[in-house]
Amino acid sequence: MNKEDDMKEVELNEMDQEKQSMTGETPTGTEKSGCVKVKVTEDTEFKFTGLSKEELMKVAGTAGWVRTRWVLLVLFWLGWIGMLAGAIIIIVQAPRCKPIPEMNWWNEGFLYQISDVNTFSENGLKGVEEKLDYLNQMKVKGLVLGPIHTVQADQLSTMELTSINPEFGSESQLISLLDRAHRKGISVVLDLTPNYEGVSVWFNNAASVAERLKEACVYWLNKGVDGIFLSHLNDIAYTEAWPSVQDIFNQTDGTKKRALMGSVTGLSADDVSHLLNRSSVDLLLTGLPDPAEPGVRQAQVIQLLYSDHLQMSLGWCLSGRILGSPAVPVRLYQMLLFTLPGTPVFSAGDEVGLKAGVSREKPEAMWDLESQAGDDNATAKEERTAVRDFFKALSDLKGKERSLLHGEYVSLYSSSTSLAFLRLWDQSERFLVALNWGNDSVTMTLTNSDLPAEARVCASTDTENLAVDSKVSVEKLELGPKQAVLLSYAFPG
Repeated sequence: MNKEDDMKEVELNEMDQEKQSMTGETPTGTEKSGCVKVKVTEDTEFKFTGLSKEELMKVAGTAGWVRTRWVLLVLFWLGWIGMLAGAIIIIVQAPRCKPIPEMNWWNEGFLYQISDVNTFSENGLKGVEEKLDYLNQMKVKGLVLGPIHTVQADQLSTMELTSINPEFGSESQLISLLDRAHRKGISVVLDLTPNYEGVSVWFNNAASVAERLKEACVYWLNKGVDGIFLSHLNDIAYTEAWPSVQDIFNQTDGTKKRALMGSVTGLSADDVSHLLNRSSVDLLLTGLPDPAEPGVRQAQVIQLLYSDHLQMSLGWCLSGRILGSPAVPVRLYQMLLFTLPGTPVFSAGDEVGLKAGVSREKPEAMWDLESQAGDDNATAKEERTAVRDFFKALSDLKGKERSLLHGEYVSLYSSSTSLAFLRLWDQSERFLVALNWGNDSVTMTLTNSDLPAEARVCASTDTENLAVDSKVSVEKLELGPKQAVLLSYAFPG
């Protein structure tokens, strides 16, 4: 055996010794000193067999187990009854939600009045249809359109209430407008004021046109219009023919309610209240409150109309006032109309602050806001865009907040040039409106059990001092001249 074989044998012996030391055995099978050899059987698993059926039956019948089962059963039913009683107590003690008042489509947003369709758009009725996307973005709930019927000023014999003046378009274009507006969720009301270009809108004899008016109402309602609007309503509402006009709108076939609307100008709050009772129209549009009147008087007017009538029949407008002038800051009165209890009605162009009156600016300015042309008017465009954004924000709030849609009205403060009131509904978010159209700052001391110490700014005409989403003190609210603010706070309960 050579040297390499000797070396391998030595290595194998050493390995055997290591194995022996690990197993604790010597080559002869004897135990090494200090080591114990333990043999463990392979089947060490313990199996639990449990009790047999017979054994369980014996145990189940013992007195101890019977008592245990009864105790557990009693505890279960006591726990169940306790939870049921707790749920009943919570339901009984929880504040009840007030039922939502009955509302119609004209109570769910604002109405947009297009008196002259050719001024609003160069293409008449077709142009109005082309602008429906714009109106939808503004959250318009309904259009008050026209008058567009055929009549020569002060010539009763030329009046055709069921015929559209070709200058504005055709009946087929109106039907197309109705169809597309309805698909966008916008209702259309047709203004049928008879002598709209004459001296007397009712030809000084409303009863003489009543029969033809009734025929026209039936005709256009059958064509799909959602309502009829009549200006100077007081001239016809006191005639013997008026109840038969009302009967046309009292008929229902289970579909969407058709509205009878009207407007008045120059009447006192008491006269407006009496007319509402007399006419029973679905919506009466009034120019009240008047900014020429002190704030104290305005508060009285609002309170009178709100207290005596359902706010669902109250409509508010700017009544031809000069928007954008120092006397009527546009955003201030946008906020007032959107927050009063009732339906705000705006004329085309009010949303961007176009001036009303004899020299009213044309609505072309609305369509130019998004264009880059006319850099010379960049400042004016920026201002009108800001006014429109403010208008849209208020429109969004009006459409989704219950307190603003149909909430209670609570007068808080009034002076010669300022006004503040609350709008609140049940457990919904509350809103505080404060306006100062005077030339000096005003500090309003506001007290009401519902008011918190601070409230959040939702909208403001003075973002420098009353930034949106900031918190302001409510007890003594400071407003600069020609400024308004809309605050909100959570239900205090």
